[in-house]
Amino acid sequence: MFYYTVPNKGVFWVIDGELLAFPFDGAYPEGIAKSGDTYNHKNLWKSVCPKGCNKPYNYYPRGRVEVTKQQKAIIYMSLHIPIAFLPEIKKIFQISDNPRIVYDHSDHYHCYLDK
Repeated sequence: MFYYTVPNKGVFWVIDGELLAFPFDGAYPEGIAKSGDTYNHKNLWKSVCPKGCNKPYNYYPRGRVEVTKQQKAIIYMSLHIPIAFLPEIKKIFQISDNPRIVYDHSDHYHCYLDK
């Protein structure tokens, strides 16, 4: 029997080679985006930044998972996140098929590596 899981929306960062990911579950109300169904990097960072970290939310490479009406995942992320993180991102966000990956060149996803 085949079980289909719906991918989760959410946000993530890559910090010192480690994935810090937050599928949306509403556990961080202060981080919820205006849409109400995912997290906002800037707002969430205040609650989840690693202990001792004094960097702003946009310092590290980051990305987000969006889900279309057809339940297909789209991953938007910084150019500085290696594709090697894809299996871990897929697992954490329950993405069972091959997601569309969009390397976002906009200022929105710039990080310290773009300076």
